[in-house]
Amino acid sequence: MLAVQPGEYSKEQVAQVLGTPSTVGTFDQNTWYYIGSRTETTAFFDPDILDQQILAIKFDDGGYVSDMRLYGAEDATEVIPVDEVTPTHGRQLNILQQILGNVGRFSQGLDTKPKATVPGQ
Repeated sequence: MLAVQPGEYSKEQVAQVLGTPSTVGTFDQNTWYYIGSRTETTAFFDPDILDQQILAIKFDDGGYVSDMRLYGAEDATEVIPVDEVTPTHGRQLNILQQILGNVGRFSQGLDTKPKATVPGQ
């Protein structure tokens, strides 16, 4: 059984017992995650995950453990990325159009201030 118990341990004590967390909650800094996995690699293939566990520890506003949950591989949900491209408005320019489109846009001289003219001269 874990030595850390809800209501008894502060963040500092948890860090002493379990070490620094693998990651901290993105939207809630009071949730720490400890991630552990056991893998097996055969030759040059990608490793196979044999076992994976995530310990989520939530802290209250006073910095003490309020809840602990242990998640296993059976709790995981596979996320399938979408390869669609977000459409944008405008034209698609090739490299030649981009280069030629800038011709004449830049001043050749060093003096870029407009010349003042005096009326009547």
